[in-house]
Amino acid sequence: MSANEPVTLMEPMLPQDDGELNDLAVDLIAKANNLAAGLNPQLTESIADLVRSMNCYYSNLIEGHNTHPRDIDKALRNDFVKDPAKRDLQLEARSHIQVQSVIDQGDFWQIENLTSSEFIEKIHEEFYKDLPETLLWVKNIDGVNKLKMIAGRFRDGDVTVGRHLAPLAKNLVKFMNRFEQAYDLSKMSKLQRIIAVAASHHRLLWIHPFYDGNGRVARLFSHALLKHLNIGSSLWSVARGFARQNSNYKLLLEAADNVRQGDLDGRGSLSLKALHEFCKFFLEVCIDQVDYMSSILEPAELLRRMELYVQDEVAASRLPKRSFALLREAFYQGEFARGKAAEITGYKAAQARVTLSALIEKGLLKSDTAKSPVRLAFPIEVLERWFPQLYPIA
Repeated sequence: MSANEPVTLMEPMLPQDDGELNDLAVDLIAKANNLAAGLNPQLTESIADLVRSMNCYYSNLIEGHNTHPRDIDKALRNDFVKDPAKRDLQLEARSHIQVQSVIDQGDFWQIENLTSSEFIEKIHEEFYKDLPETLLWVKNIDGVNKLKMIAGRFRDGDVTVGRHLAPLAKNLVKFMNRFEQAYDLSKMSKLQRIIAVAASHHRLLWIHPFYDGNGRVARLFSHALLKHLNIGSSLWSVARGFARQNSNYKLLLEAADNVRQGDLDGRGSLSLKALHEFCKFFLEVCIDQVDYMSSILEPAELLRRMELYVQDEVAASRLPKRSFALLREAFYQGEFARGKAAEITGYKAAQARVTLSALIEKGLLKSDTAKSPVRLAFPIEVLERWFPQLYPIA
């Protein structure tokens, strides 16, 4: 790019009004509104904890950072491995989960305009602020020398992303101002807003405002926009869908970097057709992930998988009989007082306490204190049985 870069270089900012994209947006709204409608709030929050870890795993995996789910689980308990490189990835994972947790709570750091530079910089700052210095050094555009990144600060040097030369650092402010203006959700219809989430995902990556972390910031940004629109929730993750179609995700992102391909490809500098195809892919991935989570969270089927697991554990003498009665109670009620264990199991008080303690020790039930009510938990050991294909089997 030349030093005089007009913001029109990233036009068009939205695909044209299109029945295909509108239909996908309508489908996403309907399915997202019905997701896990029968789950109680305590169970929903426990599942949300699990989904945040899953989202972190897949978002980092897209960047080539393969942190095992078990190591992520340990990081959340401040249990870090000795190997420095793996420990860094654990810290990175914990930071990602903490950022998404704030977004899921709907706080957004009290920033009202979610398409503003302020909000995007805040995501980056919160993600990187407590990470070790080893993760703050990135290669310069020459591929040899390294630069130290500052959390929450736009880059002050130039970068290339594959074949794409991102806007020059000195022009970032005007490109981000145009980004904020173009994706002002308050001026759009409901369907346009959802399509704008998809389009803005690409255009933010095209601008590439940071030296590093742009992919994860963009995915957290998209999650925040969907959450803000009451389409996204803490119960599903677009990152899982991107990671499972990683090659296609990156190919379509790269294709949308291309310049206009002739007179039938819009009137902007970039390809309108390629932007449309990326938005279509984005919305289809969202729908696929809502469908997936709806299928594994269907109450009767989830309870059935839980019961089969408990039956196997009882048969192997790893859990007491009637353990499932306590898990089922937590499933339906959200939580129950410890003193109700005897009533729920039909055991006398002493045996009921033994059964309850076994479930707590195995991590299947948890509570805030030693005396407070207990609720369901999802330790890493049960995930494949209770939530099939949540993570890659390997």
